Amino acid sequence: MVMKASIKSLAVAGVLACLSPVAGAEAINVPAPDFTLESRSGENLRLEDHRGEVVMLNFWASWCGPCRQEMPLMDELYSQYKDLGFTILAVNVDENREEAHRFLDKVPVNYPILYDPESSVSELYEVQAMPTTVMIDRDGNARYLHYGYQPGYEDEYEQQIRELVRE
Repeated sequence: MVMKASIKSLAVAGVLACLSPVAGAEAINVPAPDFTLESRSGENLRLEDHRGEVVMLNFWASWCGPCRQEMPLMDELYSQYKDLGFTILAVNVDENREEAHRFLDKVPVNYPILYDPESSVSELYEVQAMPTTVMIDRDGNARYLHYGYQPGYEDEYEQQIRELVRE
């Protein structure tokens, strides 16, 4: 029951974000749906295992130009804040994992990469644009929802990370 309410709340926030003139962040406060996906290292990672950390959940694809711009900037944020209880879980939605690997060879990052080839987690989070980013607080609540990326969004990400790691 809570899971359905969470998804519906995320979807409503996403529609509002898409209707705004500039697709930026929407403030939300709903439980983030749990999931488990295989990581690039071969191990399964579960969102719930990151309870107590601030998580930047980022959905991306190899064909996404804005993702190519955003990911190195996210890597800088990861390096800067990881020792404060912050992590990034980057969920790739390509059906073919090799496309993601080729992308990552050109745009290497240090944070965990997860694979969602069937888009089951993307559907759970009602992802409608690439990239989509959900900021999750230490208690497992989705607090901010971002659709798309434009230069300067990383400043907003950093402000939200700082806010959430202080809580």
